[in-house]
Amino acid sequence: MAPNFLSRKLRNFMHLDKIDLALLDSVISKTRTVAAHVDLISEGEKPSDVHLVLQGFACRYKILQDGRRQIMAYLVPGDICDLHVFLLDHMDHSLGTLSTCEIVDLPRTVVLELLDRPNIARGLLLSTMVDEGTLREWLVNIGQREAEPRVAHLLCELLARLRSVGLVSDQKYTLPLTQVELADTMGMTPVHMNRVLQSLRRKALISLESNQLTVLNSKRLESEAGWNPNYLHLRKVAAAAAE
Repeated sequence: MAPNFLSRKLRNFMHLDKIDLALLDSVISKTRTVAAHVDLISEGEKPSDVHLVLQGFACRYKILQDGRRQIMAYLVPGDICDLHVFLLDHMDHSLGTLSTCEIVDLPRTVVLELLDRPNIARGLLLSTMVDEGTLREWLVNIGQREAEPRVAHLLCELLARLRSVGLVSDQKYTLPLTQVELADTMGMTPVHMNRVLQSLRRKALISLESNQLTVLNSKRLESEAGWNPNYLHLRKVAAAAAE
């Protein structure tokens, strides 16, 4: 079976026993492949299933009045796209893929079954709280930092989030995003984004080749970003050893 990134993520927060892990494995038994740049659900539509990302990058976004897109969150392997979304009458934002993704559609009955397991429920609640904390951090990042520290902060965050589910090797991770998508996230133009990435390269902080980002000097990149990972609340428990 392919790695269960939802289990990996939740084990950063809580101890999960064999019954918990078996249940989490059962809910990912049926996946679907979604191409890049496809909406999982659009603003205004009535939600039903909860979407779980098992492979690839997806995002939450809104279209601005002038037609530009503002990306408000990245969804990486192990992330659930809004745990209680089925309670809404309609979506107030859109969910879309940024790369080819493996998606699990979790109906309401399955979500409620997961919430019946206390440690899974606590892990999912903590995960939701981390999503809220991440949104707050993004608001601060865009509002108070210059362009270069903003981008450095995002790259540090992705390093931490992807490492927590075992998707970082030798300070390297897959970043399947275009400069346009990064610009849509940071509230800047693609030209400005290109200049920022080139500056981080010249400073020997990162390397970005063929969608593979390598952090060459993590301490300096963290210093550039003013990085504090406290909002991610990634505290490993003893039973959350590597798969």
